Amino acid sequence: MTSGIRPYYASDGASAIHYDLITAQDRSLDGDIDLYAGLIPAGGSVLELGAGTGRIAIPLAERGFTVTGLDIAPSMLAQAEARRGALPDDVAARLRFVRGDMRSLALGQSFDAVIATFFTLAHVQPATAWKQVFAGIARHLRPGGRLAAHLPLVDKMIATPPAAGSLLFQTPTTDGDSLALIFVEQNYAAKSGRFDLTLDYVLGTATGDERSRSRERYTLFHGDPAPFAERAGLRPMGEPLPLGTSGAVHIFEKPAV
Repeated sequence: MTSGIRPYYASDGASAIHYDLITAQDRSLDGDIDLYAGLIPAGGSVLELGAGTGRIAIPLAERGFTVTGLDIAPSMLAQAEARRGALPDDVAARLRFVRGDMRSLALGQSFDAVIATFFTLAHVQPATAWKQVFAGIARHLRPGGRLAAHLPLVDKMIATPPAAGSLLFQTPTTDGDSLALIFVEQNYAAKSGRFDLTLDYVLGTATGDERSRSRERYTLFHGDPAPFAERAGLRPMGEPLPLGTSGAVHIFEKPAV
């Protein structure tokens, strides 16, 4: 194991390398692509924050939407570009990936929808960072455009953790190895709303030998997005929509002129 603890989605981290393998079996994400597609007008444009490897951006482009996927992690974007390169020309033409920080959005265009998928917004603390993110989103939304932000549920963040060393997940890899996620520890600080989950990513051979181990820390923040959205000029659209068992999608709209 490489010494120390890597942050999630680091360039040399297993969480980035095996992202598609893990999310493909994550039932808590079932239905999210359909949910986001239902918020975008037919043939409309969408900006995805935290696009990662293109798990959501690519299916949206395949459905006829024009998609810009933004992410801060080069290793994730490299995988997204590789997937884009294998798409039919007409789909690839509706899709682009850009590296950037959602706290300083400056893309020079507006969109029919902005989606912050799979806890993307929760990766930064709900204080100045959220103020910056929501202000940038409001600038990039067309009048009448919608924001959908998938955020974690606090009761799941403070739930009693499993015992250290527990096997949380195991699946075969495409090359015949196996990938296991082992629980190390978790912590929740109520005052800041910070949740830290530390896992070991263990790659093993078909015969059960350990090939590599990467210890990584997944950090999320809990907060109420409504005050930040309203301060940026966005209004809530009903109650958050449940998604799986660990999160909900908060929807806001930029008023039409």
